[in-house]
Amino acid sequence: MRIKRKTRRNYTRLYILAAVICLFTAVGLAVHFYDNEDVQPVVSEAGLETNENVLHIMIMGVDSRNDDVGRSDTLMMLTVNKETGKTELMSVPRDTRVKIEGNGYDKINHAYAFGGHKLTKSTVENLLGIPVDYYVLIDVKSFEKIIDALDGIDIDVEKRMYYEDPWDDNGGLVIDLYPGMQHMTGEKAIQYVRFRDGEGDIGRIGRQQHFMRAVLAKMLHPSVLPKIPRILEAISKTLETDMPLSEMMAIAQLLPDIREQGMESVMIPGTPAFLDDVSYWLPDILALRTMVAEEMGNVLDDNARENAEALNKEYEASLPKGIVALKDGAITQQMQEDKTKDDENKEHKKEASETKKEDKRKSTKAEGPGQISVLVINDSGVNGAGAKMVNKLMSKGFNVTGVDTGNKADREHTIIVTDESNVNWFYGMPFPCTIMDGADPMEAVVYVGKDFN
Repeated sequence: MRIKRKTRRNYTRLYILAAVICLFTAVGLAVHFYDNEDVQPVVSEAGLETNENVLHIMIMGVDSRNDDVGRSDTLMMLTVNKETGKTELMSVPRDTRVKIEGNGYDKINHAYAFGGHKLTKSTVENLLGIPVDYYVLIDVKSFEKIIDALDGIDIDVEKRMYYEDPWDDNGGLVIDLYPGMQHMTGEKAIQYVRFRDGEGDIGRIGRQQHFMRAVLAKMLHPSVLPKIPRILEAISKTLETDMPLSEMMAIAQLLPDIREQGMESVMIPGTPAFLDDVSYWLPDILALRTMVAEEMGNVLDDNARENAEALNKEYEASLPKGIVALKDGAITQQMQEDKTKDDENKEHKKEASETKKEDKRKSTKAEGPGQISVLVINDSGVNGAGAKMVNKLMSKGFNVTGVDTGNKADREHTIIVTDESNVNWFYGMPFPCTIMDGADPMEAVVYVGKDFN
């Protein structure tokens, strides 16, 4: 067979192909090379100047279900500058409130349920003000197989993570992770990504990006070479994209630059809010368009600024009565830049800092309710109970980051999961509850039960 006759050559090609596809799967890296010597700038409908040296790829992680089409629980925009090699991954919170063609204003992750990747693509284009070149779609349940094909990945768990959901679709979910560097199977890695904490969707996005960097580091390691056939088999059944294979192969040419320069991770700027029991992320259109322009090496000109300001006013006018912003003013919530370098020469520096990092974890302690970020999950089955809980917590000075409807609808008793050092701050609450240890000292998750009044 051809593979046997040209083993060395074909393994090299397999390695490149696997690296390309895995980066799509876990990091969403892609680049499109043209031979055009003179690239002319193009102005989008939003007034943003673009050109063919910058590629935009929409990454969707879809949680498919047996009884419906599912929703895009993970949504990211990858920007690659082919001229400089700079790469940026912009996360779009799934709760982002946007205008979806034919469906009014709704959460952006609902666009996939309404019209698949095509409607999601047009919705993202309208939000960012730029065209999307390609899309990549993967079922989030398939991540486990890919990670196992890699023989696991190494993730530095940043804090204590405990979460239980007996009503999870797969027969119940228990996440029980402790801080520190650890080797994770696919099952454990997915638990890390799915964990819900007091930071709400913001914290979840940070873990998604952390997870992606870990996969990238593993894929660029020489030990992966013998596993290429198994990895390809796992990936071939999970990935959907409109990018030709020839375009994927070009990514290999960019990998050295990615390793050298790293990949910046950001999140679209905005403000967390809630209406009744539903959380939203309200984007700051002007700040977002400014960020997008900077990604392409440009500045927002007067025309683009006027368009963004007009869209901001239209958006603010569309906000329903009763919606509550959880923080005053618009927030530019940008993730700390985290370079994705696989630099083994710096490994000793990382090890030397472990003791210092652990000491910091142990010494961290909330000095008041205002320092504790709280996520509220309504498991009571009573409409409006989550919103009432938010009001009670805010009246006590807690920093509520979001409210959501849980999968469970008949939880009998209200439970607060936090660190044991926060017990005093939650004593005296005007409702019955059980306080459980299992969260970061600066966070808490409140599961609202039917006994909440």
